[in-house]
Amino acid sequence: MGRKNQQKRGIVYSTDPDFDYDYESEGEVETPEPSKQKLTIRLQRLKGNKVVTKISNFVGQEDDLKSLGKQLKGKCGCGGSVKDGEILLQGDFREKVGNALSKMGYKWKQSGG
Repeated sequence: MGRKNQQKRGIVYSTDPDFDYDYESEGEVETPEPSKQKLTIRLQRLKGNKVVTKISNFVGQEDDLKSLGKQLKGKCGCGGSVKDGEILLQGDFREKVGNALSKMGYKWKQSGG
């Protein structure tokens, strides 16, 4: 089944020879300004008792999220990744990330213990 067929929802068949299906355009989500974002910072343990700082609930374009992830990795001096709409930083950097986000104008809250 092709990608076009997956997007055609609700129309099974049309007898109108001039019918042209209106594909739903999945437009890019506009990234709101930092003061309108509400990010969540939490500590997560992975296999092998490794710890990562996870920043989630970012709304906007993937490129903006990657840019924010790069800035936070630079400020914390650590490695990490950006995937599935979340930023993962290697280590416990909740306090540094919170301070950095506040200076950038983001609203955030800490989740978990």
